[in-house]
Amino acid sequence: MRVALATAAQTPAGDVPVGAVVFGADGEVVGRGVNRREALGDPTAHAEVEAIREAARMLGTWRLDGCELVVTLEPCTMCAGAILGARVSSLVFGAWEPKTGAVGSVLDAIRDPHHLHVPEVRGGVLEVEAGRLLSKFFEGLRSN
Repeated sequence: MRVALATAAQTPAGDVPVGAVVFGADGEVVGRGVNRREALGDPTAHAEVEAIREAARMLGTWRLDGCELVVTLEPCTMCAGAILGARVSSLVFGAWEPKTGAVGSVLDAIRDPHHLHVPEVRGGVLEVEAGRLLSKFFEGLRSN
């Protein structure tokens, strides 16, 4: 999670600071991503999607079985779908997202037993640190 937090610090100005890192089966980083929706004008440019795309390119396959995705914020529905589609083996996230979270907060799209593939999930890892990063960003918006 500390690697994901450090990655989040590289988010372009104006985008919500979220960092995501994909670790390969050997524990090496194979993909990183930050939110770039504002920077790219792309609604799909979420940190998780960016990290998954990079990992797929790096590994030469869309199947990320054996990989772990670590992200600073609970994934939304779109990102949950990308995680399932990529066959990520495990997901670790930091802060819970009570408005759009799709891994337990609003709904649980990841652990639905009807899926062909259900990743292992751990939420709330370094939750305070991850939440602080987001709070600082939104406080900055309100003070402007």
